[in-house]
Amino acid sequence: MNTPSIYGLTLEQLTAWLQERGHKKSRAAGVWNALYRERVTNFGDMKDVHSECVKLLQEHFSILTLQEHTKQESVDGTVKFLLTLKDGNLIETVLMRHKFGLSVCVTTQVGCNIGCSFCASGLLKKSRDLTSGEIVEQVMKVQHHLDREGRGERVSHIVVMGIGEPFDNFEHMSNFIRVIKDHKGLAIGPRHITVSTSGLAPKIIEFADSDLQVNLALSLHAPNNELRTRIMMINRAYPLEVLMPAIDYYLEKSNRRITLEYILLKDVNDQKEHALELAELIGHRRSMANVNLIPYNPVDEHSQYQRSTQESITVFYDTLKKQGVSVSVRLEHGTDIDAACGQLRSKQIKKAQ
Repeated sequence: MNTPSIYGLTLEQLTAWLQERGHKKSRAAGVWNALYRERVTNFGDMKDVHSECVKLLQEHFSILTLQEHTKQESVDGTVKFLLTLKDGNLIETVLMRHKFGLSVCVTTQVGCNIGCSFCASGLLKKSRDLTSGEIVEQVMKVQHHLDREGRGERVSHIVVMGIGEPFDNFEHMSNFIRVIKDHKGLAIGPRHITVSTSGLAPKIIEFADSDLQVNLALSLHAPNNELRTRIMMINRAYPLEVLMPAIDYYLEKSNRRITLEYILLKDVNDQKEHALELAELIGHRRSMANVNLIPYNPVDEHSQYQRSTQESITVFYDTLKKQGVSVSVRLEHGTDIDAACGQLRSKQIKKAQ
């Protein structure tokens, strides 16, 4: 029977579901503890949950719905998981090791329709959204992997930056966040969760109005409409004169800093004049924004783009600094294991064909 993942329920939703079927509120807390603290992978292993409740859950839900297809481990400790969904589709999830903790990058869609011209994720068009349970289970898959290693490590940070546009799957993405940040479960703090968007302006406003209180990153990648439209089709729908007011609304409403992601493409958007134009675009937002420069990982299918030289990266960085812009260069992870998002999935599908 194709039952949904129990990971898709928040504690409140699980409590209501059980109470509607005659179970005490306390039983939901026991189930929640078994899932996220004891981290059982089988309902039968829920020792402190009433047997009638366990039977009911077995009839209506699954715990494990994702299967590990391939796992690649980098010399720097990064682990990339290629996971098979129940319907046979493939997704990617990545574990990254930082000085500040262990971060997991999750996927929200099967494929992507945004169409960024430099990105491996968009090579395969979106076929469906992931459910909140499938997104939560990616985190649990990684945590189970860490548990098996026996070093007492736990996932401490989440970035919603895998395959797909998170804001194009807003409801399931939001429910996922509510599950993982619940203090009785995984207890991942809101400040340790970052959602990345290519720039769906109406959803940025909705995100600002939500109670999620997590970090936002905007994939900007260009300082003007002409260039951004050329490399990101989404800019046709939400050009900068629409996008930046939405960002202003987010900054005012949330009072949180925003990360502006900027991938450096050789001789395309990485010149000093581009840095000066970017500083001008940021303008009054300087105190609330940080530019994260991303060295490009070449993708075979996007051979028109090359990685910027170290000299260009340094000049771009220094120019922004001199303009009073907060800027950093992203530390690369897993460069030896198909580092580009969506690359491993794309290669496996081609191999199968």
